[in-house]
Amino acid sequence: MVRSTTIARASDALPLAATVDDEQTEHALQEHKQQAKLIFRRITPNSEPQCSIESGPYTLHYLIADNVVYLTIAEKSYPRKLAFSYLDELAKEFSHSYGPKVDGVRKPYAFVGFDTFMQKTARLYQDTRNAGGGNNLERLNGELQDVTRIMTKNMEELLWRGDSLDKMSHLSSSLRDESQKYRKAARQINIDALIRQWAPVAGITLFVIIFLWWRFW
Repeated sequence: MVRSTTIARASDALPLAATVDDEQTEHALQEHKQQAKLIFRRITPNSEPQCSIESGPYTLHYLIADNVVYLTIAEKSYPRKLAFSYLDELAKEFSHSYGPKVDGVRKPYAFVGFDTFMQKTARLYQDTRNAGGGNNLERLNGELQDVTRIMTKNMEELLWRGDSLDKMSHLSSSLRDESQKYRKAARQINIDALIRQWAPVAGITLFVIIFLWWRFW
């Protein structure tokens, strides 16, 4: 289920709005909210517009639209399609209500009143096992766009390896993986070629050795 949501300006990570979480949720997600701040600071003009970042039992999903980052913390088992549909709904409503004002804002949480819409929308995307909302979720799950192309990263990559959220970083990683596959295939082809080239010679040599051993021993 969706646990907490924060909206920030992409250009400088200024928080614009956030869900008002209860004390229990606030305590449980304390570390992950700090990680969310790190993600906001890592956003650049070249960052992937959508990304899922796994961190322990939770996944942080973000969506960038019109210089605004919409980030939600959801349980790891929560469907990505629903998480990004939820963020897409927030983006449309936020842009409609506050879009022209975003660049001129100077103080944090200037649009705190947006919490009402976020809480209302989050209830539509609650736990997929919830019987009352099951029909809505099944319908949404069937209507949503494919998310298999959305980049997925691990929080450790961002914290300890200095990995970035840039598109070129993702492309570089993909090319590196493909290059490794190519090198493995090339090595196997070379080995097969050597076997085909020398197998007859080795067979004849072995036959001669056995013949001479049998003939003169």
